[in-house]
Amino acid sequence: MSLSVRFDALIFDFDGVLLESEFEGNRHIADYLTAIGHPTSPEDSMANFMGLAGREFIEAIESWIGRSLPEDFHDAREAENRRALVEGVAEVAGAITFVRALPDDLPRAIASSSNSHWIGTHLDHLGIRDAFDGRIFSGREHVARGKPAPDIYLHAAAQLGVPIERCAILEDSPVGATGAVASGAHVIGLCAGNHCGPNHASRLRALGVHDIAHDFTEVARLLA
Repeated sequence: MSLSVRFDALIFDFDGVLLESEFEGNRHIADYLTAIGHPTSPEDSMANFMGLAGREFIEAIESWIGRSLPEDFHDAREAENRRALVEGVAEVAGAITFVRALPDDLPRAIASSSNSHWIGTHLDHLGIRDAFDGRIFSGREHVARGKPAPDIYLHAAAQLGVPIERCAILEDSPVGATGAVASGAHVIGLCAGNHCGPNHASRLRALGVHDIAHDFTEVARLLA
């Protein structure tokens, strides 16, 4: 059954919206920091580092621990990423069914802080690459400023040929939601992933998202 959507395009964040990678990745970071003498819970990691990439990500961790990260942190992260790329990561509950129910003619894109290889490989694992092929945009590759700047969303909308004001964005992280709200789109804060704790919705509301959804059934209702 095809969903009814009142917007002209739909833009998805990826990690934590379609893929349960936010929880897995932040648990790995927490375990690493705890092992080197800086007790950190997955909740700490998600609260402080989620949605960041590149230099901003490293700076946030180093600020948290009060020193430079050991060199082997990068090797540990690469090893974890390689494992995830080979083995795959679970979908956020209901994500695949939701994507498959979208109208065939609805423009849609992914606008993520992750690189295109990560996104594409996991879309293959999930079996939905065809739903986004050619419309996968990375804040590391396609714009000069990544999230929390709005640039990646504006780029995605431009590539879809739809004014940003007529787009809806699904975002889960405070960093991403900041950029999404600044873009001028209608923003739905998605709290469906395992990384979303009891206070997650209030954090997103405080950033100005227009709606909150706790699962994809709620997303469908908000888009109709």
